[in-house]
Amino acid sequence: MQLCCESVNASCIRSSWSNSIRISMYIFMICIILATVVGNLTVIISISHFKQLHTPTNFLILSMATVDFLLGFFIMPCSMVRSVEHCWYFGEFFCKIHTSTDIMLSTASIFHLSFISVDRYYAVCDPLRYKSKINNFVIVVMMCISWMVPAAFAFGMIFLDLNLRGAEKIYNHVHCAGGCFLIFSETSGVVASTVSFYIPGCVMLYIYRKIYSVAKKQARSIDAISRKKMQFEMKQHISFCRERKAAKTLGIIMGVFLICWTPFFFFTATNPFMNYVIPPVIIDALVWFGYLNSTLNPIVYAFFYMWFRRALKIILFGKIFQQDSSRTHLFSD
Repeated sequence: MQLCCESVNASCIRSSWSNSIRISMYIFMICIILATVVGNLTVIISISHFKQLHTPTNFLILSMATVDFLLGFFIMPCSMVRSVEHCWYFGEFFCKIHTSTDIMLSTASIFHLSFISVDRYYAVCDPLRYKSKINNFVIVVMMCISWMVPAAFAFGMIFLDLNLRGAEKIYNHVHCAGGCFLIFSETSGVVASTVSFYIPGCVMLYIYRKIYSVAKKQARSIDAISRKKMQFEMKQHISFCRERKAAKTLGIIMGVFLICWTPFFFFTATNPFMNYVIPPVIIDALVWFGYLNSTLNPIVYAFFYMWFRRALKIILFGKIFQQDSSRTHLFSD
């Protein structure tokens, strides 16, 4: 086995970057970690504390925020040290634990996004039967699938070395003491990308396309009913604003998800077919770009809600510790 780190506890070649670059990278990554942890922790506290927020939909958002919080609290700090120092100081076994948990939580976050899109589909497209379709039992099933399937997939693939089937030569060439590299073969790269990204991504695209189409039809129907009560110019303005708001919200939801994760999963699936020409530092940068999705999830899925802004004020001003604060009305029923 070749050596990659020159230190007391490991044998890897440390990053050749200057101290100023390394310090800048640490500061940048720490900011991402803090934003991820604080943002998702705020969502967790808000939904858990305020009784008015105890709805099936919000429990799904709570579960997703928990996934993203764990990713920021447990996974990102170790990834930060590996990315900046180019060394892994925590042992080979913990490397597998870290890699498996990283894949599990990242995939679980994407699964939650897909199930949230399903929830939004029934809320917008079938509102009369929404409560009967999306009840507590259905939400529990969604959460179990979102946690258990990624866990079984990630830990099974890494601990059984399924990701290395067919890529043993390249792994033996790049593997070294003090390193923690994730290598995919051609088959495992395609399978991992399909399970973790392309299937849930296609589900989200299809569902949000249906939601946007139905939202436009509903806006036009409302305008048709209200035509006799307002002037033509005002009707056009309201219709335009309503459709623009729906397009903007859906665009942000899908845009953040696709921008953050598409580059990583694209190269994960194609790099083995290109004889691994993509440098590991690029792949590592794309991993952090994917992490940003968990950082931005609280903004996309919670900060747009009025109840979250009110809950945030109550938490920041310490009113959450007052008696019966959990019964505070954050929005009108």
